[in-house]
Amino acid sequence: MAPDSRLRAPGLAVAPEPDAFIEGLDKFLGISNSVARVAVLGIGNDLSGDDAVGVRIARELKSRVGSRTDCLVLDTGTAPENFTGPIRRFGPELVLLVDAADLAAEPGTVAWLDWQQTDGLSGSTHTLPPSVLAQFLVGELACRLALLVIQPAQLEFDCPLSPPVRGAADRVVEGLAAVLEARPV
Repeated sequence: MAPDSRLRAPGLAVAPEPDAFIEGLDKFLGISNSVARVAVLGIGNDLSGDDAVGVRIARELKSRVGSRTDCLVLDTGTAPENFTGPIRRFGPELVLLVDAADLAAEPGTVAWLDWQQTDGLSGSTHTLPPSVLAQFLVGELACRLALLVIQPAQLEFDCPLSPPVRGAADRVVEGLAAVLEARPV
């Protein structure tokens, strides 16, 4: 099954090089030195093939950096809005949303999207478009927000991640962990 057209991402900035997204994270967001607290929210549905990529990244990243007091990593499933309480209590200066989205690109492509241009992005497995959650978080917490997405290959019920998406997830986990672990405590 091809990715659902409702997952189509407008206004994308594709990062075709395997590690370009980490360079973008470090340079564009200034995460290494200027942000004290970072929250990473993995979004997706475990039962819908590659749509689970966000939650898989969150679980693996949490095992790497979950003990840090300056990082909050959450597997939010299909309803990230249900986690606004813990996010508010943590008080991040940066929130990173990680999800699957149809970029009309090769499966496993990783891209940074401008969350303000994702009003048309409405995941069929999610209760709210990412832009609604992002707008709430930015308004409520006065934080910076980034949206990192991965092109799915398939969204079949009860299927594992496809090989290209699994590879992209591994690269994202390794890269994010390296950046977050390098931060001073």
